[in-house]
Amino acid sequence: MLNAIFIALLVGAVVTAAFNGSMAAVNQALFDSARQAVNIALGLIGTMALWLGFMRVLRDAGVMANIARALTPVMRWLFPGVPSDHPAISAMILNMSANVLGLGNAATPFGLKAMHELQKLNSNKAVATDSMALFLAINTAGIAVIPIGTMAVRASLDSTNPGGIFVPSILATLCSTITAIIVAKFLARLNVFSYERSAAIFPEGAKVEESDLDEIEVPETHDAKSLSRWGVALMLAVGAWIAAMIARDLAVAEGDAREAMLAIFNSWLMPLLAVGISLFALSTRVKVYDSLVEGAREGFQIVIMIIPFLVAILVAIGVFRASGALDIVLAAITPVTSLIGFPAEALPMAIMRPLSAQGALGVMTETMQIYGPDSFIGYLVSVLAGSTETTFYVLALYCGSIRLRATRHAVFACIAADIGGALAALFWCRVFF
Repeated sequence: MLNAIFIALLVGAVVTAAFNGSMAAVNQALFDSARQAVNIALGLIGTMALWLGFMRVLRDAGVMANIARALTPVMRWLFPGVPSDHPAISAMILNMSANVLGLGNAATPFGLKAMHELQKLNSNKAVATDSMALFLAINTAGIAVIPIGTMAVRASLDSTNPGGIFVPSILATLCSTITAIIVAKFLARLNVFSYERSAAIFPEGAKVEESDLDEIEVPETHDAKSLSRWGVALMLAVGAWIAAMIARDLAVAEGDAREAMLAIFNSWLMPLLAVGISLFALSTRVKVYDSLVEGAREGFQIVIMIIPFLVAILVAIGVFRASGALDIVLAAITPVTSLIGFPAEALPMAIMRPLSAQGALGVMTETMQIYGPDSFIGYLVSVLAGSTETTFYVLALYCGSIRLRATRHAVFACIAADIGGALAALFWCRVFF
């Protein structure tokens, strides 16, 4: 998919430039965009390393296990067709817990393991069950607590408030997750998507051998840990002091009360997260510094890995914009998007997000370079980045791993989550920005 998009952007740019005489601008954009991509990627290293380090601290403190334990009753309601003691439940819970913490690298192996375990309960290996479809829809909704990558990009582009998208992103992805669950549950009841209908159309699929499971590398997990008494006392004391300091800042704040509260919240948010994570981990006897350094090393490797993808997509988008082709596309779709108040400038991001994570990163970065990270468009594309996951990648990876031929209503539920996430991102950006 991304290959077709890349070729289409390049060919469209050259053809458009040939007609309107902007080939010199396209030539310049080829080199400028490549240089900007590398500069942006290098600027990501510090922020990505820091916050992935803090996420590793949370993981080592047993937070993933605590989230998993809290999700158990919910999972029983969401997946009534899966026995509560089945390994699929554990794998799905760990997958969702990793996603909540923004640990995508850890979430994927758990997700693959969950699909293999669900396949063992499947009577027709070619057809997705209701549980599979719902699990896929929830995964593409991509609920996460901290949009680490997006905040890192905003920081690299000199945003004055890189963490300002924290709450809107959580609310948007929560809306997309709720949409995914409702639509998946509803569509599963329709005759056109019934399991029996699909099973009659598709023959028995290839069975997954037990040896295939050995190829799935599941990351290490840590048991849930209890807080020490002195740790709880320390956290309460620090929390009381922080509350007093925030109250002091609110008392002396001038101007509109809402604006003052938002300004104070944005100023305190990231420092509070850093301190809160550190104190929590310390109270569970985790070596915070060592754990953070290990997570930061992973963050550094991730940034280095995405540089080629970022260069390719930013060059394609840069020449497409320089040729004037993007202006033509925006002019054509503006009458439609204006009906719901969705800025046409953010539509490429909404379209790219379900298709490719690297492509979406490039579109978001390029858009914020043009309009500014702290403009409304900049905030909107940032929240869009955290509102859903890469839908078609998740579908291809998870369904392909167990050789499904019929996904039934899964695709429609996933697309509904994408649409719900985009509309929620627009709504919450209107509220906050």
